[in-house]
Amino acid sequence: MRSINEINLEPKSDKKYWQNCHREWREEFIYFLLVDRFHDSHDRKPQNSTDRQTGFGKPDELQRTCGGTIRGIIDHLDYIHDLGCTALWLSPLFENNPQSYHGYAIQNYLEVDKRFGTKQDLEELVNKAHALDMRVFLDIVLHHSGDNWFYPGDEPYYYYNGTVFPFGGWRYEDRPVPTELRNQELYARRGRIRNYDAVPETRDGDFMDLKAFALNDSPQSLWLQELLVKIHCYWLREVDVDGFRLDAVKHMSEIAISRFCSSVREYAYKLGKKNFFFFGELVGPENLYNNYIGPKTPVAVNDKTIYYGLNSVLDFPLHHILPDVILGKASPERLIERYESLRQHALNRGEFGEFLVTFLDNHDQVGQAIKHRFGKDANNEQIIAGIGFLLCALGTPCIYYGTEQGFDGSGEGDWYVREAMFSLEDENTNALNKESHLYKSIAQIARLRKRSKVLKFGRMQIRPVSTDGLHFHLPECKECLLAFSRILFDDEIIVAFNISSTKFKTEYIQVELNGSNGFEYLYGDSGTLPIHSTEDRQVNYIQLKLIPLQFVILQRLHG
Repeated sequence: MRSINEINLEPKSDKKYWQNCHREWREEFIYFLLVDRFHDSHDRKPQNSTDRQTGFGKPDELQRTCGGTIRGIIDHLDYIHDLGCTALWLSPLFENNPQSYHGYAIQNYLEVDKRFGTKQDLEELVNKAHALDMRVFLDIVLHHSGDNWFYPGDEPYYYYNGTVFPFGGWRYEDRPVPTELRNQELYARRGRIRNYDAVPETRDGDFMDLKAFALNDSPQSLWLQELLVKIHCYWLREVDVDGFRLDAVKHMSEIAISRFCSSVREYAYKLGKKNFFFFGELVGPENLYNNYIGPKTPVAVNDKTIYYGLNSVLDFPLHHILPDVILGKASPERLIERYESLRQHALNRGEFGEFLVTFLDNHDQVGQAIKHRFGKDANNEQIIAGIGFLLCALGTPCIYYGTEQGFDGSGEGDWYVREAMFSLEDENTNALNKESHLYKSIAQIARLRKRSKVLKFGRMQIRPVSTDGLHFHLPECKECLLAFSRILFDDEIIVAFNISSTKFKTEYIQVELNGSNGFEYLYGDSGTLPIHSTEDRQVNYIQLKLIPLQFVILQRLHG
């Protein structure tokens, strides 16, 4: 199949599309993996039973294809499921330029890259995930295609005052696909972006050698946007995926994103899929999120349609704060400020506007000279506390593959944090260790979240603490005790972490509710704690005694 005209978008008569209406997207625990790096098709086992793992691959090996496949994911889907994850986010799968390993340089939108497998493999993966009650999200790229054509002289051209540069030629006789994309007028042709924060440069310019589409309101561009909608609806029809993660959202206009989401969402409804999930990568100030999430997105002149854009975005503000707080490098005051900002903006984002997709690690650390995983500076207990925080706090938690084993990649290029989970030297070895302390601890907390309505739906409050049981204040030192509550009607769960790696803490934590028999430990310790009150009855509290880096979860006992 080479032309968009060959696509059939009528629902398959012999296929029952998976609806998953029993679970909201904010309930998910997402596992994000790079297909090329998770697992190949060999039968492998981890080297040991309890130790922390490091990723595989030398720097030069990690800059090219390592051999991960869809079949490798199918064969080890239980590893992701048993970690407690309810959704799988796959890096882009469509056929890429030969030199690309990561999936973001697409040259054929209608085929799975043969290095990863086949469309039938992808359909099998989705079906088996659904059988385990797991959603599958595809990473998609709308802003640009791969390096499928060149400028005159095949030299790099750079953005300059909006100049439209001449078209040099196509790199391949039969790419890109669909053939309708072999039209030079569908590309912005303004050269490489220099300033990624300058508009319109950041929208019209190319990502290095990846070529930006012309996404505007011209008739030609509107036709292109319809083409992109049909391409991605085709994959929904064929393999029954449950959502899209949109790459490079801020590099596209709000109206282009909203049109795309609304059109695909309508098609999902046509298939009976009522909870199709759209979340985006958007690195920028939080007020920018409001332009892309929910029904209040801008509309074009003479367009009376009300569009509904993204459901959510990746929570980069939290990503830039939480690791330093967990490591004792920054005061929890920054977390308090972050959640206050979230509260102020949530009402502008439609339903569940306060639930962004939260994460510690990712594959693309924009603006950082040295790329590094959280595990580079964190010990096991800090990694558990970091993921535990995400699982218990507001948001839809997402874990980056390898974090559950303690991967600690670091270096000047993105490939340093894109390690393989299987050995490139020994065909018998992988890092998929279900018996490691990290994996088992994260899985235990994930199970708590899965069965707790409080942790999934409750409102969240950072808790005042006290060292004397008299004077309570919000945490304000780098190595203090961090505590927050999730409250759902008359239920309350307390989550607390002793940030200090050296000091034992005996502190008092304010709680919301009285009239109960106290709190019991769900994780990190055992037993129950009574509720006390100050003499003026103004504050109810419990007393916690935590060793260095201890992370605990407690639940209110009903009287």
